[in-house]
Amino acid sequence: MYELTINLKPETKTPLYEQIYGYIKEEIRRGRISSGERLPSTRALSRHLDVSRSTVELAYEQLLSEGYIESQPYRGYFVSQIEGLYRIERQTPAKTPPAGGESRKYLYDFTPNGVDLNSFPYNTWRKLARESLGEDRAELFRLGCPQGDPGLRNAISSYLHQARGVECLPEQIIVGAGNDYLMMLLCAVIGTDHKVALENPTYKQAYRLFANLSCEVCTVDMDEKGMIVEELERSGADIAFVMPSHQYPLGTVMPIRRRMDLLGWAEKKEGRYIIEDDYDSEFRYKGKPIPALQGYDRNGKVIYIGTFSKSIAPAIRMSYLVLPEPVYEIYRERCGFISSTVSRVDQMILCKFIEEGYYERHLNKMRALYRSRHDTLLAELKKLGGGLNISGENAGVHLLLHFKDGRSEEELIHLAAESGVKVYGLSGYYVDCPRDTDETVILLGYANMSEEKIREAAGLLRKAWCR
Repeated sequence: MYELTINLKPETKTPLYEQIYGYIKEEIRRGRISSGERLPSTRALSRHLDVSRSTVELAYEQLLSEGYIESQPYRGYFVSQIEGLYRIERQTPAKTPPAGGESRKYLYDFTPNGVDLNSFPYNTWRKLARESLGEDRAELFRLGCPQGDPGLRNAISSYLHQARGVECLPEQIIVGAGNDYLMMLLCAVIGTDHKVALENPTYKQAYRLFANLSCEVCTVDMDEKGMIVEELERSGADIAFVMPSHQYPLGTVMPIRRRMDLLGWAEKKEGRYIIEDDYDSEFRYKGKPIPALQGYDRNGKVIYIGTFSKSIAPAIRMSYLVLPEPVYEIYRERCGFISSTVSRVDQMILCKFIEEGYYERHLNKMRALYRSRHDTLLAELKKLGGGLNISGENAGVHLLLHFKDGRSEEELIHLAAESGVKVYGLSGYYVDCPRDTDETVILLGYANMSEEKIREAAGLLRKAWCR
């Protein structure tokens, strides 16, 4: 019997059964455990490793399913005959160490893309999942409507009207697995023979997506009110992708006058559209949320896209398109046959979550939580003293720090990293080179950091940047 000496690491994120499985698999692949060799029983190995027997059984079951071991009744587990199989040795590419030495580990990460998953409503979600599956409805496991279940679309329509001022019927809504999928679907609907203009700086994922779908793409500079409409006109674009309620990454809120100018641009020519990405409009900490641009549209020019990834959790993979009537008719003709990409069970859970008031309560809880972290970070940053301006406050889950002391973005990021804090430069969000400016801008996200960690990290930044 082969003796297994496995150094388990309970403190890592890798489950124990995966560690056992991975160790045995690698020993077999490398020939250190021979074919035909008998492995310890699950009882003996669990006692030897001081883990539960079920943990070992899970590891053995995985090895069995992949054919590395086989079970012989009344005898135990044996390594399969695999010597003759072609073995692929993984080539380890030479790593180029980053400037400054080894890959750095950070104590704190101010990622602007964070979501506080510790506040996910696990108990409520489990309860609604049990209710949904306990109804024994066979139709839940059929494909259902390509646009998404009517109940969920009705709930989304009501929510958008009340919370965002969006004017739409449930029939105009399409539910899909994330914004990326919906934008690909949209390109299938309207075609790719368009020139799409995005704000600069912008959400680069959208830029890459349109470019990879063979759309012609360009960027249009912004001022303090948002995308500059005169430059949009000169660009020759016929689609404008904007985030008017809270632009990412600048946090700009587009005022009503600029919104009307943008709608005016779209109405000038047939075939022009505005794609409004309303990705995190729920999180506003001063006054009411800014109404959606779509609510002002009277000529079917705004295609609205929203998501539950920011407000609930990224893994929910639930987003929605609101198509104006002319585009919806094209969708029905060209793409109405494409099946929904979201499980009907998940759709029912989310529908109940909205209809029974859980979503509104969850949003209120998250607004209070993020506002507290927002206020804590603001208070700590003010201790940095003069020479620093802050923007993007009162909404979203990140702030922007504007330095006018001549230090470069690279220098500020490096000083923060030396103290164990990861921060992000605005330059990474520009597709085209930014206009010359006398300031350096750093982004700090606070969604997935507790107030205590925010204070600790901000303290390290003060020491790093104020020496």
